[in-house]
Amino acid sequence: MNLYLIRHAIAVDEGEDDSQRPLTDKGKKKMRTIAKGLRELGVEFDLILSSPYVRARETAEILVDVFKMKKEVKFSENLVPAGNPNLLMSELDVAANLDSIAIVGHEPFLTSLIGLLVSDHASVDITLKKGGVCSLSTDDLRAHKASMDWLLTPGILVGISEK
Repeated sequence: MNLYLIRHAIAVDEGEDDSQRPLTDKGKKKMRTIAKGLRELGVEFDLILSSPYVRARETAEILVDVFKMKKEVKFSENLVPAGNPNLLMSELDVAANLDSIAIVGHEPFLTSLIGLLVSDHASVDITLKKGGVCSLSTDDLRAHKASMDWLLTPGILVGISEK
């Protein structure tokens, strides 16, 4: 199984309700280009699981549009910025028969999830920029172990889409 951990694109500055921050116009445009770069790499998704926060939801909707997916995005309260990676792993156990899942969320949650899956603890020293994507692979998601295949910045993905 392939897991693609995708940080939401550029959002408006923090306001009173962090969960309601939408993407900026620049963020939407850049995410569309990033998604095209992923498509150029041959990435596919059987499922998109997203944080319910507006900026993550809008990022997931862009992926659905660019990849011309017919399935709806599923939302998880376990993907909010202060979410618990262990609870998300329990939720993912039911999707263990899928080949490819996109997980759209926030920092520091996504880095904690990467750490949990690749090093058995939630502390890894990586930077996942807004619109960045980390690809993990696993033969047994239920074992909660994965290998990091690549970590691409938004700039690299934009460059791939523009070739």
